[in-house]
Amino acid sequence: MSGDLERRYRRVLRLLPGWYRQLWEEDMVAAFLDGWLTGDPEADEYISKAARPEWAEVASVAGLAARLYLGGAGAPRRYFTWGQAIRRAVLTVMLVHATLALDVLVLTAWNRRLFGLPAPPASLMTPSPGGAWPAVYYAVNIAWIVVFAALALGHYRAARVLAALAIVPGLAALLQAQLTGIMPAPFGSWALWVLFNLVPVAAMTAFHRDAPPAAPWPWLLALPANYLLVVVPLLAIQATGNSAWLPDFPGLCCLLVALACLAHAPRAWSRQADGSGVWSLTLTLLAAVAGAYRIITLSGYLHDPHLIKVSLAELLILAAAAALVAPDAARAQAATPAPPPHRRTMAA
Repeated sequence: MSGDLERRYRRVLRLLPGWYRQLWEEDMVAAFLDGWLTGDPEADEYISKAARPEWAEVASVAGLAARLYLGGAGAPRRYFTWGQAIRRAVLTVMLVHATLALDVLVLTAWNRRLFGLPAPPASLMTPSPGGAWPAVYYAVNIAWIVVFAALALGHYRAARVLAALAIVPGLAALLQAQLTGIMPAPFGSWALWVLFNLVPVAAMTAFHRDAPPAAPWPWLLALPANYLLVVVPLLAIQATGNSAWLPDFPGLCCLLVALACLAHAPRAWSRQADGSGVWSLTLTLLAAVAGAYRIITLSGYLHDPHLIKVSLAELLILAAAAALVAPDAARAQAATPAPPPHRRTMAA
């Protein structure tokens, strides 16, 4: 009697990984059908032909599928490794956002000579326009710092909501620039918004209740360390008026990821290094994002052969460094048997 409706539910359940369907598909189908069938043969026959899975049920299964593919505790090794790598990659991108936001706030305070600071060098002077857009821009930068801290401390829902709100002004500014030709605030390009805003915020789905929490203090301490070790030297070079020596932001991303791959390579080559594969896969993902950003931004240098050569050299360095950790990233995804998740994670 429930053949048609059952087939529809089974099609929805194909969203789930195969290993999970083998364990729970029959139970989930039975639970879904119990919510429809009445025991009256005629009514059940009509329900089987006319009824379809509700949108809330489909959304529930899709959410469960996202949590399983971005696995938490108890998932097969391949899914767990991907989940951990995506979570660390998102935290790294949020660290970049927080570092850039801290730089904006420090330069703003310096330009306005707050806290008794002296006037900055002329090369670091930035205009301070009034109006609503600059205020929104500063609020977004503060929000990124809060998002990073919330993720590191395990407040996943608050981080997802705030991050989703933080990317809206950038989208609005880009749309306004598309229509009027004037960017109201320095939110960056479409490539930056998609790769560093939209994609990481969507990937925050990997932070769910079954995901093991990150160690908060290493991540939180990484923010001041990243500012002091990366941003301060760049500011020092800018202050001397030698900005031409510095790579642009896509190039800087390529070089920093390449350095991270080189630093991690000895551990990746050591088969005795427990857990190195997750970081290798994380760095591979970050290399893919940085490489894609570098390639997309090449179109702005088509009339400058020198900068094209520099950009291609950055890509080559990134690819060579990523190749050092790629084999370890591939080994880390080898699927091995693992205990199934608890029954409480079933969508039904």
